[in-house]
Amino acid sequence: MIRITAVSMENEILTDIPIKRINELKCKWFWIDFNKPTESELEELTTTLRFHPLAIEDCIHILQRPKLDFYESNTFFVTHSLHQETMEKEEINMFLSEKYIVTFHLAESIEVDEVWGKFHDTEEPDIWEPSLVLYYIIDKLVDNYFPIIYQLEDKLNEIEDNSSHKSMEELLDELFDTRHNLLTLRHTVMPMRDLVYRMINSHRLENIKHRLEYFYDIHDHLLRLTEKLDANRELTADIRDSYLSLNSHQTNKVMRILTVITTIFMPLTFIAGIYGMNFAHMPELTYKYGYFVVQGIMFVIGIGMFLWFKQKGWFK
Repeated sequence: MIRITAVSMENEILTDIPIKRINELKCKWFWIDFNKPTESELEELTTTLRFHPLAIEDCIHILQRPKLDFYESNTFFVTHSLHQETMEKEEINMFLSEKYIVTFHLAESIEVDEVWGKFHDTEEPDIWEPSLVLYYIIDKLVDNYFPIIYQLEDKLNEIEDNSSHKSMEELLDELFDTRHNLLTLRHTVMPMRDLVYRMINSHRLENIKHRLEYFYDIHDHLLRLTEKLDANRELTADIRDSYLSLNSHQTNKVMRILTVITTIFMPLTFIAGIYGMNFAHMPELTYKYGYFVVQGIMFVIGIGMFLWFKQKGWFK
């Protein structure tokens, strides 16, 4: 689907404009949104808009790294949005010039729809321009990263507290899933941060020079996100190391107790093994109270070793 809107010379918002007439349209600027375009609609990028083939190729081949490319007639932007539930990446491409902005996305975009609605609800269309639309879309993209990282932080707190009394295997599985999601978010936030940094330091983007403070604000948000991501990744490593250390400690404790029990039974097994031999001439076998004596000796040895190990603190 292709939808087009424009601001006329009289500062009126125009809609329902055929794309074939876009080059003949007399207006201040226009906005074309390619929302899940068909094959025939994709051809308009080449035939009507005459965009560079490399930019069109980047639009079609999804999940390019966030970037910006300068072309003769426009600047091409690749940005990423993230699904709030699944954290799947969706690519939003934009072509910017002083006369127009073209947005392109192969899936529904909440951010583009919000800015589209905001533009059509405005009572001051004269203050809008392509660079302002660009700012609002990128700002919405970055703002929607924050709920995701807050959810991941809450998940890490749940794992650390373990109020549900889950097993260590379950906790480690959840921890590694959360760490993977943090890595996915990092792979989006870091390139977006580099993209905005390049925008505010570029001398070729003249059409955003008068609103640099807005893009600096977006860059600050991305820096905050980066710091949060790094802090949470360090936290996942600390939690992982703590759980592994605790698991190792518990294993050592169990092995120590088993070793103590084995050590106590070693002399008892030795005595039982001696008197379990079937030799005919064993002098102790004919002793009337031999059984009770051996049992007593084994009891004293077992209790004595138990008290000795307990005194040493091996059962703590």
